[in-house]
Amino acid sequence: MPFLGLGLHVLIALFFAVHAMRHGKQMYWLLILFSFPLLGSIVYFVVEYLPASRMQRTAGKVANAAIGFIDPEREYRAATEAYDLAPTAQNKLRLAKAALDKGQAADAVGHYRDALKGPLASDPELQFGLASALLAAGGATAGNEALQALQALRATRDDYRKDEVAVLTARALAADGRQAEAQQAFEDALSRYNTVEARARYIAWLAQQGDAAGAQRQWDELQQAARHWNSHARSVNREWMRLASDAVRS
Repeated sequence: MPFLGLGLHVLIALFFAVHAMRHGKQMYWLLILFSFPLLGSIVYFVVEYLPASRMQRTAGKVANAAIGFIDPEREYRAATEAYDLAPTAQNKLRLAKAALDKGQAADAVGHYRDALKGPLASDPELQFGLASALLAAGGATAGNEALQALQALRATRDDYRKDEVAVLTARALAADGRQAEAQQAFEDALSRYNTVEARARYIAWLAQQGDAAGAQRQWDELQQAARHWNSHARSVNREWMRLASDAVRS
């Protein structure tokens, strides 16, 4: 039995070692993982694996949504106060995210652009946020500028939030008028990640293109999948179900 436990620890360490190599992590992680199989794996999980995982992003979105429902202005006020007290790049990033969540997309674009001029100029979160804000704000050049931001993001971290970046790229292509490429990008995002957001965004795009039959087919598939969700999944995906439902009915 002790050998079985030791083998499991090594297998877990090996899993994280493969993750580290695939995602370009520092080589010292390999030393830590195999020198201390159990402790090293726990540390790697907390420091590297969990922050980039969809699980943490989902939990954060649920928590933020709950806070926003109780007090919609709370985070924006706090972010503004924090930036007024200490106009750092991190606080500018927080203010940009709060502005975007509040629906002030044009302000968010300005904040993201300002933050990109500072020490966080190569931060993928900033590039992702800028692309999101540009598409939310709209405008003749929004799609092209969002694509440029996403290109800069991939040049820095091509493993960053791949599922969401794929959907954002499809939306940016659509906003730039490149509809055939947008459709291919949506379908690629679905085949690779099959997230609820990807399907909901695709349904909305199909409806905008006048493909009511295609949108309905995708909506039927989404509803079929939703029948197997638990209460947590239904809560997390409520926004995307509403988006898809409204698109089909419009």
